[in-house]
Amino acid sequence: MLKAIHAQEDREEAEVKAAAVIEKLETMRLGRAAMIVREGVIETLSYMAFPREHRRCIKTNNPLERLNREVRRRTRVVGAFPDGQSALMLVAARLRHVAGTKWGTRRYLDMNRLRELTLTEPATMMTEPMTAAA
Repeated sequence: MLKAIHAQEDREEAEVKAAAVIEKLETMRLGRAAMIVREGVIETLSYMAFPREHRRCIKTNNPLERLNREVRRRTRVVGAFPDGQSALMLVAARLRHVAGTKWGTRRYLDMNRLRELTLTEPATMMTEPMTAAA
């Protein structure tokens, strides 16, 4: 049901779908779940205030997960570290390497598109309270 909310094309449709999900949860006698969805849906839809081409990048943390996998892979090769300082040195060296390579300088979002949006519609960048579920 939650995936259906976030699969909508725009924020208004997502809010309507969220209201329907909340109603369905209440009819299923899942009042606590309905309350959690009602209280949290505004935050989870905040990424919809940004341009469509940025939404996938905002709602995922793929770059961070990729970096975590790389650090995890390197630390598993070593096995046991003699102290915390040596583990920190290995992680810092890997982060410096990533930051200095092409992978570390790759742009994840086009900030020019965001600048255009804030110049034309600054008020829409703020999240507004959900009206459909009220």
